[in-house]
Amino acid sequence: MAREERDVRLQIMLQPQELKAIEEWRFERRMPSRASAVRELLRRGLAAEGFDLAPDGKQSGEFGVTDATPATGKR
Repeated sequence: MAREERDVRLQIMLQPQELKAIEEWRFERRMPSRASAVRELLRRGLAAEGFDLAPDGKQSGEFGVTDATPATGKR
């Protein structure tokens, strides 16, 4: 029997108003849990940005929050 991959726990800190917004969004859509609502919001956000999987061989340092490259700090 093949071993299934385990889920990964991701912990984040939110401001109270951020949590309130997620909870309101969740309840309006009758989402079963906070986790499922956050996963759906992430999926939608990534899809809206045209997210695609990174190609093999990419280094983690090649990804960042801004467009600045780590080596030069320039865009």
